[in-house]
Amino acid sequence: MKLSARNLFKGKVTELKQGAVNSVVKVDIGGGNVITSMVTLGAVEDLGIGVGDEVTVVIKSSDVMLAK
Repeated sequence: MKLSARNLFKGKVTELKQGAVNSVVKVDIGGGNVITSMVTLGAVEDLGIGVGDEVTVVIKSSDVMLAK
């Protein structure tokens, strides 16, 4: 599969909190860095994501937002 996103980080799922609709997935990408992603519960189930799994975090810069 090819993606237009260029920000790809391989890591390991360290925490998974499943809600009724969404899941919060924490991924350790090394160097003391953890990326937190909120995805649908259906996506977690379809991909079979669990704690300890190796995954790739894909960040499309147009979708990264911060506020303070």
